[in-house]
Amino acid sequence: MKFNEKLLKLRKEKGLSQEELGMEMQVSRQTISKWEAGQSYPDFTRLVMLSDFFDMTLDELVKDIDVQEVRENSLTNEKINSIYRVSQDVDAILQNKTLKDMIKGVKWFIVGSFIVLCLVAAVSLILHFIYPNSNIFWRTY
Repeated sequence: MKFNEKLLKLRKEKGLSQEELGMEMQVSRQTISKWEAGQSYPDFTRLVMLSDFFDMTLDELVKDIDVQEVRENSLTNEKINSIYRVSQDVDAILQNKTLKDMIKGVKWFIVGSFIVLCLVAAVSLILHFIYPNSNIFWRTY
């Protein structure tokens, strides 16, 4: 009998729901469901808790477990977690790049505005010297 089948049988023999067993093991109902479906396996601490809860030795609880299947599932989970971590890192980099781009844009806006202001002042001053009597470019009071 596989571990997931054994766990399901033991839980039903005690008359517990997945929710109740999850509360005893300090995990969610979904975690118990995954254990019973053979999609994942409990860590060592939870195995000890399960063996104590069902009053059996670890050997009795885990006997007949296909170790290769556990290893393959573990590797698959590690790959998924690795992909998820890389995705989070890429998101962080992109968010950081966006912030840097915004700061760069604000800097260029300020520099551009200053240059335009200087050009307007310079053109105005030049026109005042060319046409000193004109009140259009520079008024004297």
